[in-house]
Amino acid sequence: MPQTLDAAAVRDWCRLSLAALGQAREEIDALNVYPVPDGDTGTNLYLTVESAVGQVEALFGDGAATAPTLEATLRAMAHGALLGARGNSGVILSQLLRGVAASVGSGPCDADALRRALRSAADAGYEAVAVPVEGTVLTVAAAAADAVAGLPEAAPLAAVAEVAFEAAGAALALTPQQLDVLGRAGVVDAGGRGLVAVLGALADAVNGQSPMGPLALATPRAVVLPPAESPLLLTQDPTGPAYEVVYLLDARDEAVPQLRARLGALGDSLVVSGGEGLWNVHVHVDDPGAAVEVGIEAGRPHRIRITHFAAAAADASGEAHADEPYAGRLSPTRAVVSVVQGEGLAGLCRECGATVLPADPDRAPSSAELAAAIRLAHAREVVLLLNDAELRAAAGVAADQLRGEGVRVAVIPTRSPVQGLAALAVHEPARRFDEDVVAMTTAAGATRYAELALAEGESWTMAGVCQAGDVLGLIDGDVAVIGSPEEMTVTATTVLDRMLAAGGEMVTLIVGEDAEPGLADALVTHLRRTNPVVDAVVYEGGQGAAPLVVGVE
Repeated sequence: MPQTLDAAAVRDWCRLSLAALGQAREEIDALNVYPVPDGDTGTNLYLTVESAVGQVEALFGDGAATAPTLEATLRAMAHGALLGARGNSGVILSQLLRGVAASVGSGPCDADALRRALRSAADAGYEAVAVPVEGTVLTVAAAAADAVAGLPEAAPLAAVAEVAFEAAGAALALTPQQLDVLGRAGVVDAGGRGLVAVLGALADAVNGQSPMGPLALATPRAVVLPPAESPLLLTQDPTGPAYEVVYLLDARDEAVPQLRARLGALGDSLVVSGGEGLWNVHVHVDDPGAAVEVGIEAGRPHRIRITHFAAAAADASGEAHADEPYAGRLSPTRAVVSVVQGEGLAGLCRECGATVLPADPDRAPSSAELAAAIRLAHAREVVLLLNDAELRAAAGVAADQLRGEGVRVAVIPTRSPVQGLAALAVHEPARRFDEDVVAMTTAAGATRYAELALAEGESWTMAGVCQAGDVLGLIDGDVAVIGSPEEMTVTATTVLDRMLAAGGEMVTLIVGEDAEPGLADALVTHLRRTNPVVDAVVYEGGQGAAPLVVGVE
């Protein structure tokens, strides 16, 4: 267990935070009643952290000459969050992360440094909000900082992170008593719930939990989902501002105080985060043009987003917009978008009529890339095949966005490309949309999947301890077989036999670029000898992540 937080642990923190927010996104959206009940806090936090992950992953890319430092990684995390901050909650979270980065500096980040960083984050959050309100994410951040300040000096780093998480959860439980609008709706603060997930991910990263450990996924005891008929979730305050205005601003630091004063006079929910010449501005106003003009006078606003709350509420409730410009350009046909690795697999999907989003084996596509692929299909009805379990959260965000643009999107959470091919095989555009989705989902669900992977390092698995370079046989996502690097065919044969022990009529083998020569032929020969009634089909997939993917129907 590390005694300091290093760059690799910060990278894990980013990844775990994104995964935790992805799982909790819809829950957090449902909790969102303050400051505006527009049901998007979870989505905004997810997009904010997704941007942070992108900046951090760029530091660790193949082109990096040396491993990034802790300071550079924290700054990239904060800068990415600032660039991608969405909504009130996202802008505040970006400021909290900026406070952490500014406090830690060049490190090292030991237990004492983490205590100071959490205090710096809470202070930075309060500083960014023009009119701080208790019972919000600010209160949760302050409670975490207060709790760790009272720990003994000898407390280890892991204890500091875990106490911060527990204290944040306890503070979240009290938010309905501090903010009337939460109490009337019977919910905790949505932004605070998101921060609890981020702090849980921090504790998991410090504890070396990878993949995602228990804290990042924990649902605090305080969470109470609101009833669907809650008027707070379905109506806007008629006396409140009509627009949300968000933009990035290139401006001198000394210009910001006047900017805050002028925007504060125009509206409410004002948050200005950032520094060193780059700021993220968020405000609710009735005159969005005036809010942008104030930014122009202070510096150079860009990435301007103006949202009319009434329209956003209609999107959240599923109401269609008759004058939706994007929907007006769509073909009436149905399309399938498939996310795949490898040119061979991509060609198979295209032959079946799918629009293909090529996936990088080292980087999962973002929600923005998934949304762009759906738009590229130019159809009013789109079925999205993920072929990777880790894409569900990003796909949910992308689908929600396109539904707001007038596109009917169904996400089939296929976990492997063989499930995606099975779904494509029964796709029938002439059927009703719902019937087609059910048929494709049923076909995917009836396909068991397995794959071979190469271990990157020593690790505990369900099949025992593996070493770097070992061949791992995964069945339905779990490691079932561990083989030596020289015995890839033996490992693949064992995996295939275990899968067929439960029965099967058709075996699909998709060969990757790192497969052992003759692997597929050896498996087909073995299959004909041991299971002559089972058919087999072999494709050259060209995928880089898995030397072999197996499907059994």
